Amino acid sequence: MSLYDRVRDLPLTIEEVVLEPRSLEVSPQFTRTVTVVRVRGAGHEGLGEDVTYEADEAAAFQAAAPPALEGEWTLHALSQALASMDLFPAPPDWPPSRQYRRWAFESAALDLALRQAGQPLWRVLGIEPRPVDFVISTGIGEPPDVARVLDWAEAMPGIGFKVDATPSWTREVARALAEGAQVDVVDLKGHYTGKEVDPGADPALYAMVAEEFPGAWLEDPRVEARTRIALAGAEQRVTWDAPLHAADDIDAMPITPRTVNVKPSRLGSVQAVLDLYDRIARDGLGAYGGGQYEIGPGRGQIQYLASLFHPDAPNDTSPVAYHRPPRSGLPTSPMPVAASATGFRWGGEGN
Repeated sequence: MSLYDRVRDLPLTIEEVVLEPRSLEVSPQFTRTVTVVRVRGAGHEGLGEDVTYEADEAAAFQAAAPPALEGEWTLHALSQALASMDLFPAPPDWPPSRQYRRWAFESAALDLALRQAGQPLWRVLGIEPRPVDFVISTGIGEPPDVARVLDWAEAMPGIGFKVDATPSWTREVARALAEGAQVDVVDLKGHYTGKEVDPGADPALYAMVAEEFPGAWLEDPRVEARTRIALAGAEQRVTWDAPLHAADDIDAMPITPRTVNVKPSRLGSVQAVLDLYDRIARDGLGAYGGGQYEIGPGRGQIQYLASLFHPDAPNDTSPVAYHRPPRSGLPTSPMPVAASATGFRWGGEGN
């Protein structure tokens, strides 16, 4: 039986859908804005989080009437209905945002269905949750400032990092990071063409990163003739994130991965997420979890999935407290199991 077959026929009753704005000032330059989706019925409430990044799109969504989902459903029937709905009042600037928003409703529906059934997700899937290893994910700015990472390493000794490499990195920058912190993943962000975070494809950067971080995963290179040469000998450390929207996308990767980054919001539906985990198990691949700067229940949900499928990996699922500047006294890795008694929720509404 597939993982999805274990949840697809869960019944759920929806009586009300509520959209709640939520924001967090991460720095004077950046306030994260999301939408918490609350799906209510039969005395229970399911929670999800829309991680769409454009603040104006979030505001338009929150001002519009929520989709008409009231009624009696199975989880699969609701998913099929969501697939045919346009959840954006106006087309999004970034096409993957459609999956992000759909995941907010799918995850809320799964949470509600499980709560109405009186069951936790782990029991329905038949997988015991385990404590979750996590890393801190960060860029180091332009121009590069390694103090962003080194301050965290000093405040939280032993913590691992996922860092975003850019063409402005020098070898001195890379070496300072490698010597001063435990870097588990280097994100090359090669699949954000045309976006603000697009760093291009720099063979010299790729070669330098592969050399200076010999034990790190190399995430999302843009594979071209020159970068393929730059990555020669490091192919087994290449992993994928942004191009993965379905299990079969693994077959289309220019370098076959040994491990992948699973971001539920990129996949969009409960079925796509669980089908990818089935594929990972079938092919004997590794996995680690990824985040989208969630500040509400979505953060707990990626921590929950990490606890079931890849608890010992460099999961980009740190608690929300890590979104703020470096300081000591924060929860340490691994985080203890905090699966709720019923539903698809980890701890409280935001972790």
